[in-house]
Parts: sequence; structure tokens; C-alpha cells
Amino acid sequence: MSLDLSPRRMLPVLAALFALALFLPALASAGGHGHSGGDRHSHGHGHPGHDRGHRGHGHGQPGDHGHGHEVNVMTRNLYLGADLAPAIGAPSLEAFVAANGQILREVSANDFPTRAKGLASEILEKEPDLVGLQEVALWRTGPPSLTPVLTGEPSATTVRYDYLQLLLDQLNKKKPQYEVVVTQNEFDLEAPGDENGVPGDGPNPAIANAEINGRLTMRDVILARRGAGVQTANPQSGNFKALLAVPILGQPLTIKRGWTAADAKVRGSDWFRFVNTHLEAFDPPQLVPSIRALQAAELVAPGGPAANGDLPVVLVGDLNSDDDTVSPGDQQAYRVLLEAGLVERSTNDPLGCCLNSSLLAEGAGGSVADFDHQVDHVMTDDPGNVALQSSSVTGLLPVNGFWSSDHAGLFSSLRFAH
Repeated sequence: MSLDLSPRRMLPVLAALFALALFLPALASAGGHGHSGGDRHSHGHGHPGHDRGHRGHGHGQPGDHGHGHEVNVMTRNLYLGADLAPAIGAPSLEAFVAANGQILREVSANDFPTRAKGLASEILEKEPDLVGLQEVALWRTGPPSLTPVLTGEPSATTVRYDYLQLLLDQLNKKKPQYEVVVTQNEFDLEAPGDENGVPGDGPNPAIANAEINGRLTMRDVILARRGAGVQTANPQSGNFKALLAVPILGQPLTIKRGWTAADAKVRGSDWFRFVNTHLEAFDPPQLVPSIRALQAAELVAPGGPAANGDLPVVLVGDLNSDDDTVSPGDQQAYRVLLEAGLVERSTNDPLGCCLNSSLLAEGAGGSVADFDHQVDHVMTDDPGNVALQSSSVTGLLPVNGFWSSDHAGLFSSLRFAH
């Protein structure tokens, strides 16, 4: 999701007040609920306990093309496929069902099977060794029912669009080139919808207009390039403690967000820590500290996935924050990371966020002029060792009749001194 800067993505003040009351204490206890997957996703041999870098003794600087080890990384938000705002805070059950139907229609109209071709082309052209993906949606359907909303237990199983599998199919169409290192499920919501627009055709009189349930499961994913000297170990992931709650039919729904991480070694480099995250998108800018700032604090807190440790950290993701291209309230999360010692290792020229239209078809309202701020970043906590060679923005124009996402992509070629 792009940063909350346009009217279609504004949330009610109720959400801000609810979040403020529940989560301000979270900063004091920052630290994610993580889990380790061991090293079952290793791409090669070795372990991060060996050949670790000497932090702070590198000589690389931005633009340095001297000795060292080249590591190419990318961050790419795939866009879940629809604007969720109409369903959030819908004033009635009837309006909620109508909004959910609109969401399902937008997802179909935004045609991820076609968009996956453009996204895969961006990745294959740049050949990043490691890719952090956000909004890797899994859309499923089931019979119409309010039970999943009321219980918070989604149950729909019929897959309509699996963004991860569709992207992998395109990436590996000619030969195996990318594989999954680690996946983290984020928020998971199922609700009834009037997708076909036919009134009263649903089997449940309580939701007579709903003929279907739609289920959205959001995921963050790390991919690694195959056959390119990329090794990974110690895959981990987790959800943040500080989470935003939004009103759904008068009840608070917690929006889960989190992170994925793995140790990596690329073509003779020392081991480093690769972290991918997606911070809260719907944060009201007047909230201090913001939810996304609390989430950033969890990343860099002792024991957090991006905390200073034995390994250099490369952090990528949709931070929904920046230091100068967004409103002051939305700068909080990025400044938390800067204060923790992370520095930028990517370009902001051109800017890469975000289309103002929820429909991505060419001519459906989006424009390249909409890309007027930055929320996607590549950062490191070891600038002496990790230099920026070059960085570029991808996906700024439609491909195959669609923008590939409401975000542009961000690629950085890094040089590790060790």
C-alpha cells in the first residue's frame, strides 16, 4: 500500500484514537514476535558463523567501483489489487457488503496475471541477488457468511489469485531463476461481498446481496536468485507488536504487519543480514509516535531483526516514511531508523510512490506525475563496509496495458568491502 496521502486512503479519526490508546506503550517493549525457520532454505553451502565481516573497517563509499564484492538487491511492492478504504468504517452492513464487492471487482480488473509479467521483467532485467517483496496477496473465495468477520477466523480456501505463485511462474518460465527464502503472513481478512452487483441473489437472508466471500491474506516474501553464487541461512520472520486497529462493522480489526529476514553471502562476500519489511500504511500523520514509528523501533531494538549485531544489515522495504518527501508526521519511522544508525543506499531520483488511482490499467486515472514522494528504501547499518555503486527506479510506465503496481520498484547495486 502506498502512503496515506490521498483522500481515498484516509481513515476515520476513530482509528487514530483507537490506535493511540492501545499502542503508545508498545515503544517501551519494542521487539517482534519472530520465528526461525532454521537453514532449510539455504542456497548453497556455508553458515553465517564463518567468515564474518569486520564491521566499520571497509573503505567503500557511494559510487566506489573498486575492490570488494558486488551484491544486488531490490524491493518491490506488488500492490494488493484494490483500495480497501471503502470497507473500512463502512456505516452499515449493506454498505460493507457493497464495498467488499467493489474490492473484488477491482482485484479482477487489476489483472495480476498480466501485471506479474511486467514485474517479472523488471526483476529479470536487473537480476537482483535478493528481492524483498511486499503485498504479496493471496486472494481466496468461499460461500457468503458473516462468521469469519465476527469470529476473526477466515475459512475460504478456493484460490483466485496467488500473487507469489503467479510471479514465480513468470520469473522461472524459461529456467529456474528465483526461489523463496522465507514468507511471512500478515493480515488475513474474509468478508461477504456483492461482486456481481445483483441485489438479493445471496443464499443468506442476513446478507441477501452477498453471493460470495472474499478472503485476502497479505504476505511479505524474500526471494533469492538461483545459480548466481547466492547462499542464505537462518530464515526468520515475525509480526510487529505495535499494530493499527481499524473499525469493521463497529469492531476493531487489527492490521498485522511484520518482517522477513535471512543471513546471506553472495559471491564470496562475508555474511550479512538481509531484512525486508512493510510498515503501517494507514497511519494518521497526527499520531505521535506513529504506529509505523513504533514498528521501526521494533526492527532496531535489541534482539530485533535489524538491530546491530555481528553481521552487517541491509534493510529493504516499503517503510511508508521518508525524511523530506512526505509530510512531517509521516517522517517519524524513517527518522527512528536514521537515529539507530541506518543510512540510505538507494536513489530518490526519480521518486517512486505512488499512483493516485486504485485502478492500474493504462488510462484508468493513474499518471507518472503521481510519483511524487519516496517510501521504498534500501538502507544499511554498516556504511563503512557497504557502499552504493548504483541505484535505479523501475516500473514507472505501464507495461502490457497496466502499471505493474501502484509503487515503482527500487534496485540498488551494493559493494561490500568484505
